[in-house]
Amino acid sequence: MEDIIKDFQGENRFLSNFFEAPVRINNKIFPTSEHAFQALKSWHEDDWDKILKCETAGRAKRAGRKLRIREDWEEVKLKIMKEIIRRKFSQHPDLADKLVATEQKELQEGNNWGDTFWGISNGKGQNNLGIILMEVREELVRFRHRTNLWPV
Repeated sequence: MEDIIKDFQGENRFLSNFFEAPVRINNKIFPTSEHAFQALKSWHEDDWDKILKCETAGRAKRAGRKLRIREDWEEVKLKIMKEIIRRKFSQHPDLADKLVATEQKELQEGNNWGDTFWGISNGKGQNNLGIILMEVREELVRFRHRTNLWPV
């Protein structure tokens, strides 16, 4: 058995930020975690609404490049991504079960589009999304172990 999940496709697509799993933030429901992440680049609610109107995660990602980016974005983007991922899995217990079922496997957001910050491309990258997913997986395991419940 492979100890690494090298990309978020096929049966592991649920790990992708493009996977359709609505995420509730501040009384808004974003269709994917990618939509939420792109919206949170901005302080402006009208920018959030622009992202919400995007039909796909890919369109949300492209629209996010045109937003008025908050001045502290580089300092907070990892914390924001982690909170979005926490919400995705706590709001979808079926996905939390699947994440926990990856056990101790290393999760790598392998890609061929050159993203070496969030993932790994051509064998190189920081894999920040994979790291966040593994941290959230551990949080879910610890929470369930203590309470025998999933966070809600």
